[in-house]
Amino acid sequence: MDIQWRKSSKSSGAEGNHCLELAERNGEILLRESDDPGVVIRTTPARLRALLDGAKAGEFDDLT
Repeated sequence: MDIQWRKSSKSSGAEGNHCLELAERNGEILLRESDDPGVVIRTTPARLRALLDGAKAGEFDDLT
């Protein structure tokens, strides 16, 4: 399975292992943490957009 993982330029850590990585495959969005790459979460573009919109709107600020 050849997946092209992408991560934000804002990812922290000298080794780049403190980040969330994203990829697209067969219409799905894949997410994983770089320090545990064997665990992959699958979602749809629409669900990811809803999450990002909610985060931008501050809906999850109480969790940080």
